[in-house]
Amino acid sequence: MSTFTPEPTDDVSIATIRTLAADVVGKANSGHPGAPMGMAPAAHVLFTRFFNANPKSSKWFNRDRFVLSNGCALQYILLHLHGYKLSMDDLKAFRQLDSLTPGHPEAHHTDGIEVTTGPLGQGFANGVGLAMAQEHLGAVYNRDNFELVNNYTYVFTGDGCLMEGVASEAASLAGHLQLGNLIVVYDDNHISIDGDTAVAFTENVEQRFLSYGWQVLHVDNGDSDLAAIHDAIVAARAEKNKPTIIRLRTTIGFGSKQQGTHGVHGSPLKADDIQSLKTMFGFPPDQTFHVPKETYDTYRAAALRGARLESEWASLLSAYGKQYPNEHAELTRRISGKLPEGWEKTLPVYKPSDPAQASRKLSEIVLTAITPAIPDLIGGSADLTGSNLTKVKGTVDFQPPSTKLGTYAGTYIRYGVREHGMGAIANGLSAYGGIVPFVATFLNFVSYAAGAVRLSALSKHQVIWVATHDSIGLGEDGPTHQPVETAVHLRAIPNLDFWRPADGNETSAAYLVALQSTETPSVLSLSRQNLPNLEGSTIERASRGGYVVHEVEGEDLTIVSSGSEVSIALEAASKLVAEGLKVRIVSLPCWSVFDKQDAQYRLSVLRSGAPILSLEALSTTGWQKYSHEQFGLPAWGASGPYQKVYEKFGITGTNIASVSKKVISFYKQKGGEVVSPLVKAL
Repeated sequence: MSTFTPEPTDDVSIATIRTLAADVVGKANSGHPGAPMGMAPAAHVLFTRFFNANPKSSKWFNRDRFVLSNGCALQYILLHLHGYKLSMDDLKAFRQLDSLTPGHPEAHHTDGIEVTTGPLGQGFANGVGLAMAQEHLGAVYNRDNFELVNNYTYVFTGDGCLMEGVASEAASLAGHLQLGNLIVVYDDNHISIDGDTAVAFTENVEQRFLSYGWQVLHVDNGDSDLAAIHDAIVAARAEKNKPTIIRLRTTIGFGSKQQGTHGVHGSPLKADDIQSLKTMFGFPPDQTFHVPKETYDTYRAAALRGARLESEWASLLSAYGKQYPNEHAELTRRISGKLPEGWEKTLPVYKPSDPAQASRKLSEIVLTAITPAIPDLIGGSADLTGSNLTKVKGTVDFQPPSTKLGTYAGTYIRYGVREHGMGAIANGLSAYGGIVPFVATFLNFVSYAAGAVRLSALSKHQVIWVATHDSIGLGEDGPTHQPVETAVHLRAIPNLDFWRPADGNETSAAYLVALQSTETPSVLSLSRQNLPNLEGSTIERASRGGYVVHEVEGEDLTIVSSGSEVSIALEAASKLVAEGLKVRIVSLPCWSVFDKQDAQYRLSVLRSGAPILSLEALSTTGWQKYSHEQFGLPAWGASGPYQKVYEKFGITGTNIASVSKKVISFYKQKGGEVVSPLVKAL
């Protein structure tokens, strides 16, 4: 028997959502009215009967998380009705330059938005990360009678999201992880932009998710059967050992003249259609953005419930602090987003006499040193743990206890071969709060996850990528694995720090800055081959993104380089000394961090007066910003022992010395003052 109790305001509230969806998209002259109109009943039931959040305290830690994976207008409408800091003027100005509401939901832009969605499938995978974060923090900090972290994550998704591979990757992992706190409502309206899904998407979604290990429920009349929607959510919440997907059969654009067609999916309704819609629901056809008082009252009651729950939670947290003071102190610190005091002192420091090691190994040494000091760190690899060297000895895997492979309190995640899903899940882990996620694969396969990396940067998610095998230096695996172009792409992404450390101190510096950059993701590009520790490198100097590693006065040339090629540049400089030539060497491990330094410092590192030659075993694109001449890879790499591959492309101390002499000779013959390229940029 259904436990649903209908309220007199249900129908008018649902009609309010539908008409607002038409008005919002019509005002913007762009957007997606169809899905919000079809999903209005499910959204109403969820937000008025189940969803626990306090609009007056939108960052309350134990709030339920809501992700709208496949649209935009619905989320803004729900936030407005619920009482978030989103005025009717903002709603009317939807998608306008003076609005608080962008075209698709963006975290840090509109209050109440948990994650940035829009690219399909990303929000679905973010939801998996949010659910994993709750399971982990609950396992670490909850105690008997103190369920401090026990929220649900709700995701609204559609056919487009479920077609995207990133959602499949995330769904597969979520099923393995038995995330009973994850509830996905699938808007099964059989429509995508191209038309009826019969043209491209005829798989049995329910059977697919059953095979993933999910609980699968269905509501055959999502247009009006509120009791069935309610009961499905009740059943989903009751299942503690599986994530749940509810297949909700809806009519896209319900109530419009184009309902059930792709014409209402991604285009505004015509004016006469909007008027007809309002008339059908008993709303004034000549009024836009009309919200009846009873609708506001209904949602304000839900908001008051959330405020009461937060107050009860705060009292519980206070009592927890008296009984578990150490755990309370650590949990509240993590919620605040601050790292433990003094963790930086654990970073390894190196001398030139220390043995040469691959920077992937140096990364492992850093993780081993800092992990005991930073419980916030949770990381894993896309089935490359032994190559990425990301598993710190003694750490426990994040696994369902029933598997006996680990526990939810574990901090190492086995992502499987799911790079894109891994990146998008990490965004969800970061968005939850209290966690600093790191993920790992070969640098070349960060390209697989580029969509998630881009959204990390846009959304200000602090995700750290441990990207090993970073150049032609990986040798025998050949061009398919040699990422000659990947660095260019990642360096071009705004608000993303791409690090390519040259030795141990630079590797420590990369982690230092990455962990201090709470609103910037980082990619640490790490070598397979051994790198010597450099004379003149320090954590402090490298943390500025670029510095002079070998200084001379009255130089004939400056060579600027990164990563494994810095030591080759130093070798070339030492050979040129015998010929009476003076060569400065600059290490530039992170362009974006260097670019944030003051102009005086940057011009002191890459100064005028002599030509500057860049050297990197990757594409030369982008180095023109810092150098007059560039030496690197003209095209793809090659397969063979890494020393032979470097020789093939002329990246050796002997050849770079020869190239350097030609550059010096050319600029001397050219005559005139040699001005640093940075001067033009400034």
